[in-house]
Amino acid sequence: MKKLLALLLALILLGAAAAQAQKAKTHGQLPPARWPAAKATTWYSTQAWLAGANFIPSTAINQLEMWQAATFDPQTIDKELGWAEGIGFNTMRVFLHSLAWKQDPAGFKKRVSDYLAIADRHHMQTIFVFFDDCWNKDPQPGRQPAPKPGIHNSGWMQDPGDPASRDSATFMQLRPYVTDVLTSFAHDKRVLLWDLYNEPGNSNKGMASLPLLRNVFAWAAAVRPDQPLSAGLWNWEFEALNAFQALHSDVITYHDYDEAPAHQRVIDLLATHGRPLLCTEYMARPRNSRFTTILPLLKSHHVAAISWGLVAGKTNTKYAWDTPLADGSEPAEWFHEVFRPEGTPYRRDETDFIRKMTGN
Repeated sequence: MKKLLALLLALILLGAAAAQAQKAKTHGQLPPARWPAAKATTWYSTQAWLAGANFIPSTAINQLEMWQAATFDPQTIDKELGWAEGIGFNTMRVFLHSLAWKQDPAGFKKRVSDYLAIADRHHMQTIFVFFDDCWNKDPQPGRQPAPKPGIHNSGWMQDPGDPASRDSATFMQLRPYVTDVLTSFAHDKRVLLWDLYNEPGNSNKGMASLPLLRNVFAWAAAVRPDQPLSAGLWNWEFEALNAFQALHSDVITYHDYDEAPAHQRVIDLLATHGRPLLCTEYMARPRNSRFTTILPLLKSHHVAAISWGLVAGKTNTKYAWDTPLADGSEPAEWFHEVFRPEGTPYRRDETDFIRKMTGN
C-alpha cells in the first residue's frame, strides 16, 4: 500500500509538471526535446514483443571488465548470446562505463561495435546504459577485483561513482563521452534504446543525482539519435527524480521486482502516460517475481520484458541482494540468472516456459 500511495503521488506530481510544461510552451519557450507520444507509439508498433535480459558475460565481474581491451571476451559473449537466442530472447540490456571510454575512446567504440555485430548475428537488439548509481562507488580502470564469495554484485561499479556523480565540475567532463558514443551509434539499427541513467538516486544519493540526470538528458537531446531516450523509474518515493525521468523520456522504462498483483498496479498507473512501457528489470525468484508469473503479465499488456541476469558468473547475482552466503555455497533458490556457466538451464521448466512465451 505504501508503494501504491507513493506511485499515485508521483503521478499527481507528473501531471502538475506536465501542465507547467504546457504553460511554458504557450509563452514561447521551447518544449522538452523528446518525442511526441504518437512518434513513440509508432516506433514501438514496429517492434516485435521485446523479451530478454540484462547481459554481462559470465567472465566479467563488472562493466569495466566487460569493456576494457585486456578482458573483452567476444568468444564468451557469442556463446552466451547463442543460449539466449535459443530460448527466444531478442533484446539485451548492456551497461557501458565511462572509464573504459576514457582509456581509449576509439578502442572502446570498436569493442562496442564488435559486441553489436555478435548480438546482431544472434538476432538481438541492444539497450545501452550510460550512468549507474548502484553498488561500489569508486571505480578504477585496470585489473578489476575478484568476486567475494556469496555476495551479490560484489564488484559492480557505479558510473561515474561517488562523489563524482554529485560534483558538477567533475561530471561535466563526461559530456564528450556521452556525445561521442551517441553520435557514433546514432543511426545504428542494432541499438534499440539509450537508457541514460540506471537507478538515479540509489546508494543513498537521492536528489544529489538530479543535476547529472538533467545534464545527461540535455547532452543526449543535443545529439538526438534515431533511437529513443529514457531513464527507468525504480523508486516510487523519489517524486522529483521520477517526474523528471518520466517527462523527459521518449518511452517509459521502469524496474519492478514485486509479485504479479503489485506489478499489475504499476503497469496500470504508468500506462496513463500514453507511451510505450518497457520493464527493463524484473525477476527475483525469492520475491515471487518469476518468469512464470511476470512474463504472461507483461506480454498481455505488450510491455517489454527484460529480466536481470542471464548466465551465472562473476557478478554473483544468483545470490540475493541482502542475503550473502560467505562460504559461497549454493543458495536454496537462485535470485537471478537463467543458465549455469556450462549453458544448461538452472530450471528446465523455466526455459521451456520462456520458449513458449516467445514463440521459439
